[in-house]
Amino acid sequence: MPSLESQLDVHSGEFAANCEKMQGHVTEFRSIETKVVDAAERARERYAKRGQLLPRDRLNLLLDQGAPFLELSSLAGFMMYDDKDGTGAGAGAIAGIGYVSGVRCLIIVDNFAVKGGTISPIGLQKKLRLQDIALENKLPVVALAQSGGANLAYAAEMFVAGGRTFANQARLSAAGIPQITVVHGSATAGGAYQPGLSDYIIMVREQAAMYLAGPPLLKAATGEIATDEELGGAEMHTGQSGVGDYLAEDDADGIRIARDIMAQLPWNDQLPQKSAKAFKAPLYSPDELLGVVPSDPKKPYDCREIIARIADGSEYLDFKPEYDSQTVCGHIKIEGNACGVIANNGPITAPGAAKGGQFIQLCEQSNTPILFLHNITGFLVGTDPERNGIIKHGSKMIQAVANAKVPKLSINVGGSYGAGNYAMCGRGFDPRFLFSWPNSRTSVMGGAQAGMVLRIVAEAKMKQAGQVDEAKLAAMEKSTCEQMESQTTALACTARMEDDGLIDPRDTRKILGLLLDICRESDQRPLRSNTFGIARF
Repeated sequence: MPSLESQLDVHSGEFAANCEKMQGHVTEFRSIETKVVDAAERARERYAKRGQLLPRDRLNLLLDQGAPFLELSSLAGFMMYDDKDGTGAGAGAIAGIGYVSGVRCLIIVDNFAVKGGTISPIGLQKKLRLQDIALENKLPVVALAQSGGANLAYAAEMFVAGGRTFANQARLSAAGIPQITVVHGSATAGGAYQPGLSDYIIMVREQAAMYLAGPPLLKAATGEIATDEELGGAEMHTGQSGVGDYLAEDDADGIRIARDIMAQLPWNDQLPQKSAKAFKAPLYSPDELLGVVPSDPKKPYDCREIIARIADGSEYLDFKPEYDSQTVCGHIKIEGNACGVIANNGPITAPGAAKGGQFIQLCEQSNTPILFLHNITGFLVGTDPERNGIIKHGSKMIQAVANAKVPKLSINVGGSYGAGNYAMCGRGFDPRFLFSWPNSRTSVMGGAQAGMVLRIVAEAKMKQAGQVDEAKLAAMEKSTCEQMESQTTALACTARMEDDGLIDPRDTRKILGLLLDICRESDQRPLRSNTFGIARF
């Protein structure tokens, strides 16, 4: 296969400026993640006196040392709801895909050390997304539970949707996907059903407690007086009620038991023998991805410069390169995994949509996963595009994206605007995974365009009324532009769970290699399903 020859001048002042701008974006979101870690660290002494480990210490004990861990939605909820200082990023949980006793798992750790780990509506949305990932990719779930539960200030927004998390747990169990929960602290009311619906429950002695009503509510409702331990302690539940399956002496022992359980499950034995795939590194350094995207978003660049830095050996087979130059389609491999790629060098034209739709169908026919690299202003508009059937051809591409069953991965490397976001498999089209570079934006249109549209509409109404207020029009245009710009940044979008997290551009190839391997393995894995899920008797 031919290799791409980069035209990027990595020694130019422009490249250095691009790197500096992108590095600033990376530093910004990494500093927010660090702020959350620091907030938890300030609680270390308090929890140490209780004999408890901090959430990330628990996570580190659970994970196989040296194995990759891909954190998901680390900035969900940033500056939303009650998060006034940014430490609520992560929405009350540390989550990701990592290895436990050699088994790739979806891991959820309640971040109780920051704001009590209470769950806001965005925290609920994050949990639902994690469950979708586990089910679609056939990943066992390991949860380390200790949370303040739902934020009651938002109970009305969460109660009905919250039931879906329990339904999902039941469906995961029925699908044959194991769920292991270590209960490290209190699990009350609805919080008791999360471990209760797990297939394996480990409870920590003198720390864990599970009950539908805690001692204060019990006294208020029935007059009965009981201690935490009497009502729902670890010893009672493992020795008498049968709710708990394993009794752990402390946090570390509970995590050890979880790892032992996973080690005893013949999860990987069900897969066909995996042969190591030989592959070549790209011809160009991944560090150069910092400078590929111009600091001025209006300046065009060739998306093949990104492809050259993520593809094995920088090899790329261009599909229909002469037919349309703005929608780029072709075949690559990433860490030995075959992959179709669709990227943008401009808006989607009628021929570009037809080309993209055809390429998607070819990938579907050959069972080839598709990678979408978003840098799209939308579909081309105007008299000529309409006469050339842009709606008709665009609809064909959108139909292909929506109905293709092969794994679809999306990386937003720039802007993702309008219906172009749909055609490039945005969040609404359920890609297996969607990550964003920290310079990216997602919106129905740009802020300047939105401001201009509203100004034109308002001006027409003023003319009909016989009086045009230029100052009012200018103020409205400016405020609309500023509002749109603030709401469409990468940070704002990831806070709203419009992706699965922000990534450093330099990590793109490594992350894609992991994701493609996850997709390949899940598609090969047989499951032992049952009707209702595992029940305790």
